[in-house]
Amino acid sequence: QVQLVESGGGLVQAGGSLRLSCTASGRAFSSYTMGWFRQAPGEEREFVATISWSSGRPYYADSMKGRFTISRDNAKNAVYLQMNSLKPEDTAVYYCAATGRTFSSGSNYYTRQWYYDYWGQGTQVTVSS
Repeated sequence: QVQLVESGGGLVQAGGSLRLSCTASGRAFSSYTMGWFRQAPGEEREFVATISWSSGRPYYADSMKGRFTISRDNAKNAVYLQMNSLKPEDTAVYYCAATGRTFSSGSNYYTRQWYYDYWGQGTQVTVSS
């Protein structure tokens, strides 16, 4: 079992930055692919970014490329999401997710919720205009 706890959300003005953190409990963190999703009010939960356990390579949703950076620190059992140039439309609850499934960059499974076995409770990010 893996338990995930997000932190770092809050209220920020448009153009500002936030850094979200997700800390995982349990062993073998380094063998889990870690992802971030978000869900705005009245919207579906959407993929933000993921980082492969095997290569450490990050993958992003197109709308986040260039503004968001995902990283991980296996020694701290943590994954981070640095968000820059925030926009009001980035307002959402941000969720951390983990999976021990095989990672394939050739598919887009990592963008799907079902691909992830463990989820955090989420952290609210609000961007004011």
